[in-house]
Amino acid sequence: MSTILFELGSEELPPKSLKPLRDALLSSVEAQLKEAGIGYDQIKAYAAPRRLAIQIEGIAEKQPDRREQKRGPAIKAAYDAEGKPTRAAEGFAKGLGIDVNELMTIETDKGNYIGYELKVQGQKSTELLPQILQNALDSLPIAKRMRSGASREEFVRPVKWLVFMQDDQIIPATIQGLTTGVKTTHGIETGNITLGHRYHSNDALIPHAKDYEQVLEDAKVIADFDRRQQTIVERVKELADEVNAQAIIPQDLLDEVTALVDLPVALRASFEERFLQVPQEALISTMQADQKYFCLTDTEGKLQPYFIFISNIESKDPSQVISGNEKVVRPRLADAEFFFLQDQKQPLIEMAESLKNRVFQDKLGTIWEKSERIAKLATFIAATLKQQSIKGFEDIDVEQTTRAAILSKADLTSTLVGEFPDLQGIAGTYYARLNGEPETIAAAIEEQYLPKFSGDALPQTPIGICLALADRLDTLVGIFGIDQAPTGSKDPFSLRRSAIGVLRILIEKQLPIDLDQLIEQAVTNYQGKLENSTKTLTQVIDFVNSRYRAMYTEQGVDVDTIQAVQAIAPSVPLDFDQRIHAVSQFRNLPQAATLAEINKRVANILAKSEGIVSDCVEKNLLTQDAEIALYQAVMEAETTVIPLQAVANYTQILQSLTKLEAPLTNFFDNVMVNSDDEAQKTNRLSLLKRVRELFLTVADVGELQI
Repeated sequence: MSTILFELGSEELPPKSLKPLRDALLSSVEAQLKEAGIGYDQIKAYAAPRRLAIQIEGIAEKQPDRREQKRGPAIKAAYDAEGKPTRAAEGFAKGLGIDVNELMTIETDKGNYIGYELKVQGQKSTELLPQILQNALDSLPIAKRMRSGASREEFVRPVKWLVFMQDDQIIPATIQGLTTGVKTTHGIETGNITLGHRYHSNDALIPHAKDYEQVLEDAKVIADFDRRQQTIVERVKELADEVNAQAIIPQDLLDEVTALVDLPVALRASFEERFLQVPQEALISTMQADQKYFCLTDTEGKLQPYFIFISNIESKDPSQVISGNEKVVRPRLADAEFFFLQDQKQPLIEMAESLKNRVFQDKLGTIWEKSERIAKLATFIAATLKQQSIKGFEDIDVEQTTRAAILSKADLTSTLVGEFPDLQGIAGTYYARLNGEPETIAAAIEEQYLPKFSGDALPQTPIGICLALADRLDTLVGIFGIDQAPTGSKDPFSLRRSAIGVLRILIEKQLPIDLDQLIEQAVTNYQGKLENSTKTLTQVIDFVNSRYRAMYTEQGVDVDTIQAVQAIAPSVPLDFDQRIHAVSQFRNLPQAATLAEINKRVANILAKSEGIVSDCVEKNLLTQDAEIALYQAVMEAETTVIPLQAVANYTQILQSLTKLEAPLTNFFDNVMVNSDDEAQKTNRLSLLKRVRELFLTVADVGELQI
């Protein structure tokens, strides 16, 4: 049992890819070791700006020996009628280097064959590891590889050095074009020599594979990505606490910053308070995206005039480093300030007018025309919800909804959004407030884009909800209408995300509105621009309905539960959701498996019946005790279900229908449905149809696989 160390050194690796590269390298090596049957105690991956490394502790010296069965020709082809080996048998034995008498018989389902069991000696781990590591490097998720000089070896960045050791010994190997034990063109002897920090350290000898992390730490490199990241988080929070602030630490930014430094040194700087008059989202955007800074806010989320940055050097005079970063960020903040002030020279409604010259999509017209369609659909939604007296929408101002929709895309013409595209909607909200627009309109302009991603917050205001729904539905209908629906993994207009956004809003905001009706209205608003309105309507309805599966499986709902509800195609998403929860609870009941099987059987019987089955049961044709008992149970169930269905209490409906388990089981055990008496047969089919319809008030539970 020993320790293996492998390190690949290169020019600075892409910071956004470093963590995925580390994880992929570790995953591949683990999988290959398992496949090769090589045991180990622990494996760890390291990643820093100029290195990827793997350390394997307690690795087995070699693969376990194994027996491998070789199968030859069939017995009847291997021996003649007298039982003597044929040329086929002799040739097979010769190929294995054994005497024909050493062959054995292998019995299989397809007959008996001659064969031989070889004992295969396990290879040494050090002999297998070079290829395992090369395979892992070759399979890394690298979008574009490069070559260095005349070398034919390709990698994400030019490779500079290689470390490959077993305990305190160099393992002879050639990986990624470098051979251990010889000097590279850069003068580094590969095998047990690594490079430390680019500015604080030189080459470093690794005396033992176990010493890797400590050797690098002495060379001013924290090789462990997670440890380096934790150091950054702790120090950033300490510096934020010193000014009674909270740091904004997005995970993506944190990963990128961690990948940029070997030796994280956190420093706090400041900027002029006058910049706080600019929308803080713009300031945060430029500081995070361009400078990789961590911004600070107070407890209420208001931006403070500080930022924290992570340096990769231990400066003798940190104040100089701080001053330099303050000088660098000032022009960027000044640009944001200029754009913000420049935009205020014209009101938002004039910006909206400029949308008449901006194309949304060649076949679908301008963004102004899209805004008009959004206004019509948002107004329709608002009026519908107001008419239904839905909580929160009783007092919605329909005229304000229309105006909010017209202004919703106006900020796309602003210089601020031109510089910071992520501020669309946010900039419009600021400008609406500065223009004296009602807060309901201003808030809605930002909320129209919610949710932006899976799990994101939903719009909160009534008008914001109407805009968010209208915008997404208009895009869905338009893109499908010009035959540019998503294909495979390609979804350039993010229609899948838009569809799930619509479903989430309607469900989580408890809006009992018919989705088919909304899509039909969206189609109507295009007024002949679509290639085939009827086809588009059907396609969009089917597409949105298909998103239920992705949405609910992510929540842990069983696929067959979703299929059971989809089988009856509810057109109100809120109603769909209530049925999903009811079926999810039903499937856990002790009677569920039996009732699911019986429903499947009933469906098959009715499907095979000739003609239309009536739901009218003639009581006088019920002759057997089992069918009489089932009829009575069905009558009682219908009496119970009707009021529950009126209030959409689907959970209680399915709970009450569990009482049908015993009479249904008894019915199928004792009653022949396809009786020779045609009237009796028809009557029994009608009784089963009544049973089927009872369950279909909630879902097709016959779809359940319990």
